[in-house]
Amino acid sequence: MEGSTEQQNSNTTKSGLGHRLAHIPYKWIALSNTTLGVFMASLDGSIVLISLPAIFNGIGVNPLAAGETDYLLWTLMGYMVVTATLLVAFGRISDMFGRVRLYNLGFAIFAVGSVLLYLVTGTGNTAALEIIIFRLIQAVGGAFLFSNSTAIITDAFPAEQRGTAMGINQIAALSGQFIGLVAGGLLAAINWRAVFLVSVPFSIGGTIWAYVALHETAAIHKNQKLDIPGNLLFAIGLTAILVGMTYGLQPYKTSVMGWGDPWVLACLIGGVAALAAFIVVEHIVPQPMFRLELFKIRMFSAGNVAGFLAALARGGLNFMLIIWLQGIWLPLHGYSFADTPLWAGIYMLPLTGGFLLMGPLCGHLSDRYGARFFSTTGMLINTAGFIGLIFLPINFSYPIMAVVLLLVGMGMGMFAAPNTTAIMNSVPSEHRGASSGMRATFQNTANTLSITLIFTVVTLGLAAHLPTTLYQGLTEAGIPAGTAQQVANLPPTGALFAAFLGYNPMGTLLPAQVINALPPDRQTQILGKEYFPNLISGPFKSGLATAFLISAALSLIAALASMMRGKRVIYDEDEASPAEAPATGAKGNIPGGSPQALMARRKLNK
Repeated sequence: MEGSTEQQNSNTTKSGLGHRLAHIPYKWIALSNTTLGVFMASLDGSIVLISLPAIFNGIGVNPLAAGETDYLLWTLMGYMVVTATLLVAFGRISDMFGRVRLYNLGFAIFAVGSVLLYLVTGTGNTAALEIIIFRLIQAVGGAFLFSNSTAIITDAFPAEQRGTAMGINQIAALSGQFIGLVAGGLLAAINWRAVFLVSVPFSIGGTIWAYVALHETAAIHKNQKLDIPGNLLFAIGLTAILVGMTYGLQPYKTSVMGWGDPWVLACLIGGVAALAAFIVVEHIVPQPMFRLELFKIRMFSAGNVAGFLAALARGGLNFMLIIWLQGIWLPLHGYSFADTPLWAGIYMLPLTGGFLLMGPLCGHLSDRYGARFFSTTGMLINTAGFIGLIFLPINFSYPIMAVVLLLVGMGMGMFAAPNTTAIMNSVPSEHRGASSGMRATFQNTANTLSITLIFTVVTLGLAAHLPTTLYQGLTEAGIPAGTAQQVANLPPTGALFAAFLGYNPMGTLLPAQVINALPPDRQTQILGKEYFPNLISGPFKSGLATAFLISAALSLIAALASMMRGKRVIYDEDEASPAEAPATGAKGNIPGGSPQALMARRKLNK
C-alpha cells in the first residue's frame, strides 16, 4: 500500500518546484511542513508569557494598574481561548473542503497575524488593543494548523510509520511551548518587537512552501453540508465558558476572585446550557460537526479522555513554575527581578529535554507495540513527577528540581505521540479532519481550563495565609500599620501577576511616597531581592502543593483511562476505503452504521 501511495504522490508533485522535490517521498514533505506549522503555533502561544513585561513596557502600559488588567488577561489568554473554540469546526470544514487547502489557508492567516503584530503602531491602550486583536487573528490561523496537521500526517504515512511521524510532530508542538519561554526571554531583552518578528519569516516561508509542496491525498466527499446550528452553539458555549473562567481570575468587590461576579456566572451557566443544546442538536442534524458516533470506538474515546486529563494536569504547569521561579526562587538566588523571565525559561529546559528524549522513541516503538503500554506508563511517570514537585521545598536544590522536571517531561513524551497516533489510527479516513479537530479541542480546552484551575487553587491558598504574613512582615520593616493593612488586604492575584511579570511586587504594591519616607536601609531591605520571596514562600507553597496534588491525581486517572483503551486498533483502509464506504446516515453515523459493523472492518494487531 505504501508503494502505491508513494508512486501517486511522486506523480502528483512533478511540476515546478514539485519536480525538484519529486525524489523526496511526499510523506516527509508533509511531516516537515506540518511540524513547522505546529511548532510556530505552539511557540507563539508561549513566547508572550515570558515577554509580557517587555511588551507592556514597550507600549507604555502598566498591566497591574487599575482598569488595565483586562489587557493583561486577554493578551495572556485570548490566543488559547480562540484556538480551543475553533478547532472542531475547522476540522469538520477541512473534511468537507480539503485538509491541505484549509491548512494552507491557516498558514497564510498566521503569517498575516505575525506581520501585523510586528507592525503594531501607537502606544498605550490603543497598542495593547491592537496586540490583542492581531493575536486573535494569529490564533485563527493556529487553529487551522492544529486541527489539520495530525490528519495530514495520518493521510500521508502508512499505519506502521505513523507513530514515528506523530512523535516528531508532537515534539514540535510541546517543545514549541517550552522553547518559546527561552526565546521570549532572549528576544525581549533585545526589543519587544523582536518577540513577534521571529515568527514572520518562518510563517511566510511556511505558507509559500505549503502552497507549493503540499497536495490533497484524502478523498473529499461531495454534497456535504455544514452544521451551522452545531457550529454556532459549540462556539458560543465554549467561548462563554472560557471567557467566564478567564474573568473569574479577577477580584470582584471584596472577594479575592471573581467566581461570584454575575457576569462570570452568566457566562458559565449560559455556556453550559449552549453546550447541552449542542449535544442535542448533534443527535438530530443529518451531518453533525461533532462526530459523537466516533466515541463508540473504544480507542478513540479512551484516548481522548486520557488526553484531556493529561492536558488538564499539565496545562498550568508552565504558569506555576514561572511564578515559582520568577517570584521566589531566582530572586532568593541573587537574580534581579528584571532578569528572572529569561532565566525562568532556561531553568525549565529539563522539561523540554525529557520530552525530546522520549517523544520520538516511544512514538516509534508504538508503531510496533501499540500505545497502551507507553501512554499508560507515561502518565504514571507524570504522577510520580507531580508528587516529587509536592515534596520539593520552596527554596529547592536545582539539581533535584531538574531531575523532577526531566521526569515530568519524559512522562509527557511517552504519552503524547502514542496516544495521538492511536486516536487517529482508529477512525475512518474521511473523518480524520473532524477527529483531529476534536482531539486538539480536548487538549487545548484542557490547557486553558488547567491554568484557571491551578491559578484559582494557588490564589485561594494565598488568600488564606498571605494577608497575615504580609501585615506582620511590613509592620516589622517599618511600614505604617494603616498602609500595611491596606496592602495586606489587596487581592493576592496582584502579587501573583507581579511575580509572573518579573516585577518586584513590593515596588508595585506599596505606594512610592510610603517607600520614600523610609530610611535608606529599610528601602533597600523592602525592595531587595529576598524580602518579598521570603514573605510569600510559605503561603505560596501551601496552594502550590494542593495544585500539584490535583495534577498528580488527574495524571493517575489519565493512566487508568489509557489502560482502558484496549488492544491496538487500526482502521483498515483496504477493507473499508472512503470510496467504498456507504454515505453518512441520517443521524450522522460513521460509515457502516453500527459500531459492530465498524469493528468488523477493522484490522486488530497485537
